[in-house]
Amino acid sequence: MQSTLTVLAGSALMHDLAIVRDASTDMTAFRGAINRIGLHLAAEVSKYLPTYGLEIDTPNERTNVSKLDGHLVLLPVLRAGLGLLEPFLTLLPHSSVGYIGLRRDEQTLEPHTYYNNVPSHAGTWTAVVLDPMLATGGSMVAALDSLALKPPTCILAAALIAAPEGVERVRKAHPNVHIVVGAMDRGLNERGFIVPGLGDAGDRLFGT
Repeated sequence: MQSTLTVLAGSALMHDLAIVRDASTDMTAFRGAINRIGLHLAAEVSKYLPTYGLEIDTPNERTNVSKLDGHLVLLPVLRAGLGLLEPFLTLLPHSSVGYIGLRRDEQTLEPHTYYNNVPSHAGTWTAVVLDPMLATGGSMVAALDSLALKPPTCILAAALIAAPEGVERVRKAHPNVHIVVGAMDRGLNERGFIVPGLGDAGDRLFGT
């Protein structure tokens, strides 16, 4: 099964992407724009979450409705993924939250796990991995690999900006994952950063 890619569109989204791309944007404005883009991503991701149908009584009559099926776990990749956590919790407040800590080797560009804490759960569950930059795809693949012990019923990945190289790597390693991104950029530079991109999302979010 081929993984699905959704690239968002819309004037308000493009406005906030312009803010986060601008090297002159200060930390406060950067965080605000990341939060708003995160709301766009969360709304799109919510379209693909598993549901079940049931009948309920409204004040006027009985009707058919849908509710989310199973347990939902948000998994931000530390540390930059924390910037997307708040907007996702705004739209999906019933979610549990786990954390996956990955550090990239600047020579090999490959990730190394230093922390992994996925909440315990029983039965059907959905994982949503949050990582602002889907560049080489190494961190996203490593995060998805870490879910193999008790695989989710449904897996989605959300990123602000992606490079074609990263998307292709995720698709090959995890063909069942639906990927939602705010923008698809041209590619990677010699340092493995997305171009045009926005620089280091973690540094700009946390002022480091």
